[in-house]
Amino acid sequence: MQTLTTGLDQLREQTRLLCEGFPDAYWRETDRNRRYPQEFVDTLTEAGLLSALIPAEYGGLGLGLTEASVIMEEINKSGGHSAACHAQMYTMGALLRHGNAAQKNEYLPQIAAGSLRLQAFSITEDKAGSDTTSIETAAVRDGDDFVITGHKSWTSRIEESDLLFVLARTSGKPDGKGTDKTHGLTLFLVDLRQVHQEQPDTLEVVKVRTMFNYATNQIHYHGMRVPASAVIGEVGKGFRYVIDGWNAERILLASEAIGDGYWFTKRGVEYANSREVFGRKIGSNQGVQFPITDAYMKVRAADMMRYEAARLFDAGEPCGAEANMAKHLASEASWAAANACLDTHGGYGFVDEYDVERKFRETRMFQVAPVNNNMIKSFVATKVLGLPRSY
Repeated sequence: MQTLTTGLDQLREQTRLLCEGFPDAYWRETDRNRRYPQEFVDTLTEAGLLSALIPAEYGGLGLGLTEASVIMEEINKSGGHSAACHAQMYTMGALLRHGNAAQKNEYLPQIAAGSLRLQAFSITEDKAGSDTTSIETAAVRDGDDFVITGHKSWTSRIEESDLLFVLARTSGKPDGKGTDKTHGLTLFLVDLRQVHQEQPDTLEVVKVRTMFNYATNQIHYHGMRVPASAVIGEVGKGFRYVIDGWNAERILLASEAIGDGYWFTKRGVEYANSREVFGRKIGSNQGVQFPITDAYMKVRAADMMRYEAARLFDAGEPCGAEANMAKHLASEASWAAANACLDTHGGYGFVDEYDVERKFRETRMFQVAPVNNNMIKSFVATKVLGLPRSY
């Protein structure tokens, strides 16, 4: 029987070999043109890596979040950008844990086979921001259907997806007098193929150009009808199902930041060992050595927290604190590594052919998404250390 370490090493090698087919020039081109890296996503899909979390009985690999995090890490470590496909990993939990048998039987085998894509998650709204319980997009029952009306921001990859998760309000906001403020939010799994075919005017997609290549959009729902069978779990309890996915999302994005951190330190070391100024390698200067070394140690420490969070998640144990801390530590470490790498390259770090500036822009996101690092500090302060709530 293989040990976990052996299995992870083989998974790393498989992912690394696939990523070798997509060198820096590929990612440079997709970033420059803000083009979705469809070829890369197709390759990972065909290899079965994007169905890592789907049980074998539905055609997936039946792996845990630890293994999924290694896949995401290796993509970024290779110089790629896993944001193109990471949502299929962390959104999967809502369907796996809370979907009914009919939903699982219909969708999971097709997702595992690559004939269906699940990359889009529609939750955040302009006014609510991080306060998800304040969303206003409404889903009103009408016979056998729900009619969804409202606006969402940061709904990524909807044009690259066949299925869409939407969180909407199915009852009024609680009055706050002893009522659970999360009650009344319902999670829907929408088949976009039917929407496009039968009611295209009810779904308006507005592209949003960001500082790096991230296929995101604003969405307007103009009375989009979805069948009641699209409800995940119970009506009114969708917020709890979304939270389930948040821990997975934090762990996976931590692994991506860790991959970035390793990429930056490797590129920094390579450049410092090759660049000569004043008759010697710049890497011999402690002013160059120390920032890279400091960043590397931070990445290694964050890596350990990532594994601990993933271990707890896979064991079905509470991991909210560890998932949040892993995301915070990894994002700070990758940012330190990014700055050390850019400083080491000097002016060349701003030239696109070195790829440092591209990865620099990409890794900056981790400090504010999927949750701002200051929110994580508040979470740890109150939930772990027992300090009074600040909001």
